[in-house]
Amino acid sequence: MSQPVTFESATPRFDLPHLFPAQSQKEFIVNESHARIDMLLHCAVEGEADDPPAAPAEGEVWIVGPAPTGDWNGRAGQLAGRQAGGWLFSAPRDGLRVFDKAARQVALYDGEWLRAAAPENPTGGSTIDAEARTVIDNLIETLRVAGILPRTE
Repeated sequence: MSQPVTFESATPRFDLPHLFPAQSQKEFIVNESHARIDMLLHCAVEGEADDPPAAPAEGEVWIVGPAPTGDWNGRAGQLAGRQAGGWLFSAPRDGLRVFDKAARQVALYDGEWLRAAAPENPTGGSTIDAEARTVIDNLIETLRVAGILPRTE
């Protein structure tokens, strides 16, 4: 017969708390896990900021900037989600992707938050190839629509 699996107090990737036999107030542990999953699943953030918003809506998620203040102090680079009137924090892991609604593009975490920079559309030069410029412009626009490059509006 195989040995039962022994769990740590929380999951290794996103620190979701585990339940234990005879644990009191299990609903708090379950609710915190659900809140973290709600924050991280198909994550879209409002943007990146150092200061918590003055009147955040329930369910909003933000990337905490490099110089956080107030309730976010000491949480640089983390995700801050508004849940039950307070802030729930989650440290990102390499490979996490979020959609930044303010920048209108995808941000990737790889030790830090990374975003693709928009290239310049081709201009000038001694030889102008209109077909090549059209193709390059279309590629850039396709990358913008896909959320890889920021949209310019």
